[in-house]
Amino acid sequence: MEEIKLGKYVELAYEILVVEGEREAQVFKFDDKRPDRFVYGVEPGMLEAFSRNLKGLKQGDKFEFTLTPDEAFGPIDETMVMDFDKKMFEIDGVFDDERVKEGGMVPMQTAEGHRIDGLVKAVTDDKVTLDFNHQLAGETVRYRGQVLVVRDATQEELNPPAHHCGCGCDHDHCNHDGCDHDHCGHDHGDCGGHCDCDGCK
Repeated sequence: MEEIKLGKYVELAYEILVVEGEREAQVFKFDDKRPDRFVYGVEPGMLEAFSRNLKGLKQGDKFEFTLTPDEAFGPIDETMVMDFDKKMFEIDGVFDDERVKEGGMVPMQTAEGHRIDGLVKAVTDDKVTLDFNHQLAGETVRYRGQVLVVRDATQEELNPPAHHCGCGCDHDHCNHDGCDHDHCGHDHGDCGGHCDCDGCK
């Protein structure tokens, strides 16, 4: 039976949980109808600890492992929390309070032109504070699931067309800046939980 190693196409079903002491809370889940798919060892920036824990597993194998913040999405970076002039969020001279409100996600653009979503931390009379840290920054994260598919990757899978994501990823297992996916929201959308794109939340 095929095992997970360099160049293998992999499909996984798993849940991602934030762990605090004895407590754990699920933040996202892939299932057999909507699995996480990638080519092992080829996709840019896959978290090393995530990759290491999967190596050698076979189809049908179950897995469970826990990553510290340093192994996963890093500590919270206070320099990624930024204040912006409230006027930047006006439409026809009127502040967009429907979208720009505490707890909401606001799409912004990096100097390189990549989309990056910011979590609204505060709105004052003249400023909007956005947090561009990864949603799971500073968290201990547990992965629990099963390997659904392991096979040789096709040439197309080994050389996919360019994504619209600045980091080239389609998951949440990479560690590049500027992930531009519309589905990188707080619910993780189509992102897995094994990438560290600064813009991929």
